[in-house]
Amino acid sequence: MNLHSIPRAAERRPMSLTVKSRVRSRVVFVDLLDLSEGGCKIRAKPGFAEVGDRVTMKMGGINAPLGSIAWVDGSIAGVAFEGAMHPAVIDFLVEGGAAPDSGPSLRRVL
Repeated sequence: MNLHSIPRAAERRPMSLTVKSRVRSRVVFVDLLDLSEGGCKIRAKPGFAEVGDRVTMKMGGINAPLGSIAWVDGSIAGVAFEGAMHPAVIDFLVEGGAAPDSGPSLRRVL
């Protein structure tokens, strides 16, 4: 069985978003390549994760469900979420509604 023959429970939606994640208790910025209710495909430097590693991700200010690395192929990895991401949240992210995490914003209070 290869990676492309794994049956999917939900449609994978193509993405192009840099995401702040945490793998093995360290911060790793990854490229989010696709997203579904049950998981996603990410890319980072080779060796950033191993199968079974726990992953947390923040996608444009939205916390994704806790996940684990399901497979690794060089710099690409698949993440399986423990819970499901709501379809409306996926639509929001795919349509570009999420801005990159830029830290806290300051505003003047009069």
